[in-house]
Amino acid sequence: MEKGPKIIIEPPGPRAKQIIERDKNSVMQSFSRWYPLVVDKGDGVFIYDVDGNKYLDFNAGIAVNALGYSNKRLQEAITNQTQKLIHYSFTDFLYESTVRLAEKLIEISPIDKDVKIFFGNSGAEANEAMMKVARWSTRRQNIIAFIGSFHGRTYGAMSLTASRPVQRRFFGPFVPNIEHVPFPYCYRCPFGLNPENCDLFCVDYIEEQVFQKFVPPEETALFIAEAIQGEGGYIPAPEAYFKKLKKILDKYGILLGVDEVQSGVGRTGKWFAIEHYGVKPDLVSIAKAIGGGLPLGILLGRSELMELDAGSHASTFGGNPVSCEAALIVIDEIEKRRLLEKVTLNGEYVLKRLKEFQEKIEKIGDVRGRGLMIGIELVKDRKSKEPATKMLEEVLVRCWKRGLAIIGAGKSVIRICPPLIIEREELDIGLDILEAVLKETEK
Repeated sequence: MEKGPKIIIEPPGPRAKQIIERDKNSVMQSFSRWYPLVVDKGDGVFIYDVDGNKYLDFNAGIAVNALGYSNKRLQEAITNQTQKLIHYSFTDFLYESTVRLAEKLIEISPIDKDVKIFFGNSGAEANEAMMKVARWSTRRQNIIAFIGSFHGRTYGAMSLTASRPVQRRFFGPFVPNIEHVPFPYCYRCPFGLNPENCDLFCVDYIEEQVFQKFVPPEETALFIAEAIQGEGGYIPAPEAYFKKLKKILDKYGILLGVDEVQSGVGRTGKWFAIEHYGVKPDLVSIAKAIGGGLPLGILLGRSELMELDAGSHASTFGGNPVSCEAALIVIDEIEKRRLLEKVTLNGEYVLKRLKEFQEKIEKIGDVRGRGLMIGIELVKDRKSKEPATKMLEEVLVRCWKRGLAIIGAGKSVIRICPPLIIEREELDIGLDILEAVLKETEK
């Protein structure tokens, strides 16, 4: 049996081409697809297209499939629950599996007080819930988010999002009283400062310019943040950033909400990326990996914040018992297989190899990340740091044609986010393909 990928016909093959054409004729084309991969099935950390090509997966369905594609316990839990009950509405009635999941999430929560849970269907819905909880509990209206952030595409979440113009163009007006401030993107400091001696001026800017000039802090409910920006380019905040930010937020009674939709559930080697920064958030949104491939969005919050009036917020499919049974297996498998430790070690190994790539490949401007949430920023040259957007597109397509499924982020960032179960040997296979493609594309 082949250990690595296997391309038997150049993709897209004949069956894939037929489906691609049918998709164009029947589905709204509002997606930004990196290449036309038509997925048929998965096994372990590999996926197969409809023409039989086998790909090593460095994407995990955009950080969703933490356990890969053939976990027997996950499959059995989903099957067993569908045979018992698929839906009856947790909004009006109760399920034991949903309560069990809430209790488990409270155990692993990064919030430092009594916690309660709200269940929805997606990351965007979890972030919409965060907005409502923050405004309701504080009776304040202002919300601050980061430039470069991605929090979803529904109207509230889109109003928070500031990642790409296409995600907002022609959709205004947006939800009011939302302001954006620069993210600490040290490789491209928005203030043109040196991160070695700037003393995190980007935090001072929030108090000195935003709060003192045009956003009254006493009317501000929430600061929502990604500890590691996802769509913005896989950018971790500097280590001391959130401690300094939290002091200012606490001074004015502003809630810290953390979007862990992509970075949570073990992706960075901890349950939540914010745990790397030594602060306790007030609200946390999760989705993607927690559902084991099924739709599930969750908001965790300090109990005193989660006391909204009955009927003020709900979701018909939120807390679906099939999704919740899947989520319980995801958490249990991460714990029993010690995947947090594995992700930490594998992440360190990948970063080391990529730093070695950087020494040989001039178009690699920056390498960064935590755990298995790693970005490689491509530039036209290291002095100007101009994003190499065309090179990114070509690298991704060439990797795909060689059997490595990998995607981008930001303007010119390769994102590495394989299933958490991936083995060192499989990482090396993928990294070897990536290195070869980067070298030939650079020429």
